[in-house]
Amino acid sequence: MIRISQIKMQLESTNKQIEEEILKKLEIKENPKNPIVKFEIYKRSIDARKSGEAPFYVYSVNVYFSDEKSIWDNIENKENIEFITEPQVYKLIPKNQSKNLKQPVIIGFGPAGMFCSLLLARAGCNPIIIERGKIVSERVNDVNEFWKNGKLNLNSNVLFGEGGAGTFSDGKLSTLVKDKEQRGRFVLSEFVLAGAPEEIMFINKPHIGTDKLRGIVQNIREEIIRLGGKFYFESTVTDIRIENEKIVGLTINNGESEIKTDNVFLAIGHSARDTFKMLTEHGVPMEQKAFAMGLRIEHLQKTINKSQYGDISSEILGAADYKMAYHTKSGRGVYTFCMCPGGSVIGATSEQECLAINGMSNYARDGKNANSALLVNVMPEDFGSKDVLAGVEMQRDLEHKAFLLGGSDWRAPVQRVESYLRKMPRHLGLSIPKYAKINEDVIPSYAGGTKYAILNEILPPFISETIGEGIIAFDRKMKGFASPEAILTGVETRSSSPVRILRNENMMSKIQGLWPVGEGAGYAGGIMSAAMDGMKAAEKYIELINQ
Repeated sequence: MIRISQIKMQLESTNKQIEEEILKKLEIKENPKNPIVKFEIYKRSIDARKSGEAPFYVYSVNVYFSDEKSIWDNIENKENIEFITEPQVYKLIPKNQSKNLKQPVIIGFGPAGMFCSLLLARAGCNPIIIERGKIVSERVNDVNEFWKNGKLNLNSNVLFGEGGAGTFSDGKLSTLVKDKEQRGRFVLSEFVLAGAPEEIMFINKPHIGTDKLRGIVQNIREEIIRLGGKFYFESTVTDIRIENEKIVGLTINNGESEIKTDNVFLAIGHSARDTFKMLTEHGVPMEQKAFAMGLRIEHLQKTINKSQYGDISSEILGAADYKMAYHTKSGRGVYTFCMCPGGSVIGATSEQECLAINGMSNYARDGKNANSALLVNVMPEDFGSKDVLAGVEMQRDLEHKAFLLGGSDWRAPVQRVESYLRKMPRHLGLSIPKYAKINEDVIPSYAGGTKYAILNEILPPFISETIGEGIIAFDRKMKGFASPEAILTGVETRSSSPVRILRNENMMSKIQGLWPVGEGAGYAGGIMSAAMDGMKAAEKYIELINQ
């Protein structure tokens, strides 16, 4: 196989035109004796960096010939071209079938639990999966009931249930995790097998969208069952049994049932606050962990398209996105997170009288608004206590204040950017961007209703001031970000876990048989990194039992 990178093509280019460019790069003339057998797109990204110039695609392609070596030997200029004899692929480790062990249990069926379970099932381990929420088709009904009527199901909501919190998101599938073992491509390929668009295998910023994710999650569950896995939904692990520093079993739904096992994978997600508390009571080693909190900002999607693409139509490019970060004068970091093009702001809580929000997009990203979190780093020294769960209490306190500010009926408090910036303390000396004319108003997309409020009043000063400074800084990078009609909605608190469940180099807690994995355990930050972490734990387990 020959891989060619940095092939630049117009957005409307056909496969025939790409093939012609491949032949040119490989210095092959027309009607070759050794024609291309096939080519496949390995990666594709958009370059729209030069203002005033038309964006273009940048491709990396894998090209196959019947005699690849002769083609390679005749290329004089090999820049951005490589000869690959053995393409790297993920290698599944099978279980030693002579081993007769108790079935491993996975707590939680978000990305980490899902891919941990899938690997264990593929290896012949017959895993048991415990999920406090409902199957995704029923979970959707509970989520809609909360958004429309304010009726919250504490165990079946945006944060809990089949698929985890990522099921109600933009479904982003990018990660910065180094991936020499090809776990990431394995995750993407499994999503495609379960019904995701094939383009996620090669586009630069792959996403699935919440509407497609729901069916994909169900299909992966059915595959795990086919392979010997067993699911228990609406089942909360309310206690763990430990003897001589070893896991021996679990209690489900306050004694409704017991499961005997000697290996438990904690893929509990970042909002399993009751489980965190239970683990601390059993002395499971945990520590405080930095996380981030803030607000959501909404603009008209056409404003973002205009800023990113100029006058070029977005019909081919799709809804524009952005990603920005800034260090303020105080040293605090503020950054955009989970940007949802053409999406909506949603209620994402799991506790009564605690309002938390998130963002969500469908695959088409065809909504009127764009939204993104504006998050400020929160460090353990900000928690005000050495208690390991102090970060949880800090989240909860801000969520309760947001609930009260919204009117105590699940409406979300909102504020125009213009108002928010004018409430900034004078000593900061911020120069607020001036806009000659207020554009079309941004209508908040939050489905549960909104109430105009002064968000500055409930945010800790270091968060409020850092967000204000960040909005102005981001406006310098992307004109229109600080436009007066942009809307801020509060509060975003569940971006990541405020605790880390400690584990050793083998990914196991000091409690033998307890495997903390994924975002809730403090080792991941998104769908892909959580899925890959779950895979690594499954690999370690299989290696251990095979010894």
